[in-house]
Amino acid sequence: MKRIIAMLEKNGTLKIASVGDCGLRVIRKGQVVFSTSPQEHYFDCPYQLSSEAVGQTYLDATVSSVELVKGDTLVIGSDGLFDNVFDHEIVSAVGTTSDDVTNTAKVLANLAHTHSLDLSYESPYSLEARARGFDVPWWKKILGMKLTGGKLDDITVIVGHAESS
Repeated sequence: MKRIIAMLEKNGTLKIASVGDCGLRVIRKGQVVFSTSPQEHYFDCPYQLSSEAVGQTYLDATVSSVELVKGDTLVIGSDGLFDNVFDHEIVSAVGTTSDDVTNTAKVLANLAHTHSLDLSYESPYSLEARARGFDVPWWKKILGMKLTGGKLDDITVIVGHAESS
């Protein structure tokens, strides 16, 4: 079980604790100003909370904080979002869907789903896989093929806006 927990303090500080490959992006004025990083044992094997002795516990969580300002947009999602949608696509979706966080979440979830089914899409997942040495067999490389495509996975997206109290 992979988890991300975010808590907003009264002073505007967002505190984040995460284990695994769920993620959070803070978007301000059309740019990603904060991003969590996945925790992995090795490629495609994320940390997972477990009651087993060999698993990770809350003590393995990466803890970070970011100061939010009015107008910031938070995008929190499972790896099904971030393995299939680039940050620039997330920024674009946030910019085009205005202040409707429900619609933004739906747009991003649908985009992730569409990309996950596209075998020719150069997804963040396929680019990372190739960068880490994974690719198609040598005989497919001779034919000019390479590892592409989205990654079928669960897709969870939560979007929120920072407002002043």
